[in-house]
This record gives sequence, C-alpha cells and structure tokens, in this order.
Amino acid sequence: MAASIYQHAATAPISAFFILFLFQFLTGSYSATFTIVNKCSYTVWPGILSGAGTAPLSTTGFALQPGESNAVAVPAAWSGRLWGRTLCTQNTTTGKFTCVTGDCGSSTMECSGGGAAPPATLAEFTLNGAGGLDFFDVSLVDGYNLPMIIEPQGGSGGGNCSATGCVVDLNSACPTELKVMSSSNGGEESVACKSACEAFGDPSYCCSGAFGSPDTCKPSSYSQFFKSACPRAYSYAYDDGSSTFTCASSDYLITFCPSPSTSSIKSGNGKYPVAVQVSGSHRVDNNDVVFNMIIAISLLVGFWRFCQLN
Repeated sequence: MAASIYQHAATAPISAFFILFLFQFLTGSYSATFTIVNKCSYTVWPGILSGAGTAPLSTTGFALQPGESNAVAVPAAWSGRLWGRTLCTQNTTTGKFTCVTGDCGSSTMECSGGGAAPPATLAEFTLNGAGGLDFFDVSLVDGYNLPMIIEPQGGSGGGNCSATGCVVDLNSACPTELKVMSSSNGGEESVACKSACEAFGDPSYCCSGAFGSPDTCKPSSYSQFFKSACPRAYSYAYDDGSSTFTCASSDYLITFCPSPSTSSIKSGNGKYPVAVQVSGSHRVDNNDVVFNMIIAISLLVGFWRFCQLN
C-alpha cells in the first residue's frame, strides 16, 4: 500500500507536466506572426518593445532596406509596441548606433528593452486579451515620424477587425511649432512632428494632473490636426472610441510608407544588413494537426506503458 501511494505521488507531478507539455505541443508556442514591410524609399530600422511582464521577442531591432520585409513570431498573450526608426547611423570610432527619430537609447541596432524617443508613430498590440481578442492600434499620442498601417491577416472579429494606421505625410504638413528639423542629409528638412504634450508639456495636452480623465481631457486643436489627417489613429490619450481595433486568431501585416508618395525623408548615411528572418506563422494546417496528433498519441501511449512498468 505504501509503495502504491509513493508511486502515485511520484508520478502525479510528472503526469501533470506531461499533460501541460502535450497541450503546448498541440496548440503551438506562438500566437501570431508580424510581417513588417518597408515600402519607404529609405531604410527603416524597426524597434520592438515588449510590455511589462511580457517576455521580449527574439529580435528587438533590425534594418529594413526599401522593399524588404521580415516576419517575426510573437508568443501568446504578448503585449507591446513597434515603431520605425529613421536616419540611423553608427559611429565609426565608438560603434554607437543612434537614430534621428524613434531612437531607443540602446546604442545598438537591437533596442533590448528601450522604447521609442518621441516623436514616433507607434503600432500597439495586446494579443489574446479580454474575450480572447487581440487589441491593436496605431498611435500618434507620442507624435509622428513616418506613415504606418496595420492590416489583420486571416482573422475574424466583425467590423472592428480591419486595417488602421496613418498613411499621410504629416512631416511636411506639421505645424511649425511641432516640427522636428534635421540636417542629417545635408539640407534642413522636417523629419518628425511632435505631439503638443511633447512640445509644450502642458497638462491639458498631456492628459495629466487635473486633466487626467476622459471628462477633463478633451481634444485640442493640435490633436484634431492629427485626427483629421489620420481618422483611425489615436490622436490623444482618450481617443479610444474610433482608434482601437480587435481581431481573433489573426496575423498582422505592418507596413511603413504603405503608399509610395506618403513620405519624403531620405535614408541615413549608414547601411546595415537586414536581420535574419525569425520563424514564420504559428498557424497550423490540417496536415500539421494530424501529424501532431499522431506524435502526441504515441508519446501518451509510451508514457502510459512507462507508468505501468513503474
């Protein structure tokens, strides 16, 4: 009797672990694939930041030359943001890597936990959130540096499962007091557009302090400039109603400069190789399901026989 109880106690944790392994094996480790495409006429260096309590992805920064793309596998329940850095160079003496817009402060191409310095156009995601839905948006709350669009691929979710973003060149149209000017290419040009919060620090623009609620923080003339140009993007902190989108079981195509005429800034001086592509989609076709089931059943039978012998 004592031996039987001991055997049961010894095998129970193993059984629980094995069942968990089978579940993970059958369902897969990844939740979505982000395919990031650069249609700009200049190099873009995407940066990726995982949210608090979320594991970092296998890459947090890489280069995309014009016309290039990279597929990044993203785990279940991931949250974070993605953006494009522009006008990046590497110091030939120190090796320090910096960008005029969207710099993440890591001094390397990989952002390694660093976020985008504003102004920057942000793609924000919460995968497998409330109701099992993915929540995503394109935000101009921290300003704008280049056009970007998110397009769900193969998901569901009704009217909210649709593309969002900002395809307009706001750098040329940006109000003078919000413009970020740079002479990186030898001539002075507008390379980004600040938010009013970043430019002036006023709590009424930042939705902070006494203005820290939807009732007290209202759209300003500056946020309305962003909203009129990009009606599906976040223009200020409480712009949720028309700017948050949801999908279920979707992959995502994220495109910089989705229209050929949407941006005018040029590439930085540096040239960097594109990151090696990360593994592709987690989506499993019927043949994969059958194959996985056969392996899982074989493992289960083998484990059952092992338990019988011990």
